[in-house]
Amino acid sequence: MTHANTAIFSPGATAVSPALIDIGINLTHDSYDNDRDAVMARAAAAGVVQMIVTGASGEGSRKAAALAREHPGRLFATAGVHPHHATELTSELAQELEALARAPEVVAVGECGLDYFRDLSPRDAQRAAFARQLEIAARVGKPVFLHQRDAHADFVAILREHSTSLAAGGVAHCFTGPANELEDYLKMGLAIGITGWICDERRGHHLLPLMREIPAGKLMIETDGPYLLPRDLRPRPASRRNEPAYLPHIAATVARARNETLEQFASSSTAAARRLFGLPS
Repeated sequence: MTHANTAIFSPGATAVSPALIDIGINLTHDSYDNDRDAVMARAAAAGVVQMIVTGASGEGSRKAAALAREHPGRLFATAGVHPHHATELTSELAQELEALARAPEVVAVGECGLDYFRDLSPRDAQRAAFARQLEIAARVGKPVFLHQRDAHADFVAILREHSTSLAAGGVAHCFTGPANELEDYLKMGLAIGITGWICDERRGHHLLPLMREIPAGKLMIETDGPYLLPRDLRPRPASRRNEPAYLPHIAATVARARNETLEQFASSSTAAARRLFGLPS
């Protein structure tokens, strides 16, 4: 097959790529405060037609939902508490998150899960907050936006406890793990979110051969901006800030790893994202 050799896209240029969806962008982050509209314009020019704004705390979820309401059909949001903030998930906040999750602009519960790498919240609090958010997702009938780092065994065990009630499914956001973790997630029916980590020849090289193991209907892409700027992006922005306009660069890397054209991969990943999150076309 021939490959679309379009790995470098200049932000602000005329759209040169097929329609893409960034399933995870921290667009309420303060690094975007001075140019958020310009960031969105550059994303559109690069072919990124829809974005899901991540909610990772009570305040972050409120801001994500509000931003999505300002841009209907273009921006959507998640509502949840990242494991770093697990101790913040009181009964009152859980009720508020559930109310947010029922709003049409909120398309998933999370970012939720476990993070034993930094342990910024006690592990028992992380596990309790994770289970509580899975229960919310089951009640509102929406998918879960999942985070896992150095906690695979507990993460999978908790998901399995709730698997029968999570009919809407979920996505393993920012997957960076080994083959055995990927196999476990796919067996559980999870979708997989790939970020610019795959563009890092030091830390992400192992992901390249795994791309062919993921069914087309389960593979999605995300920037996780402002974090995880693709290491091989040229020219590199002086700010070192990642943004959705660089999503085609990630898409081109994944497409090559799958021996697909950019158009083929864009079509399947966009369809997969719209199907999981119920996004309009």
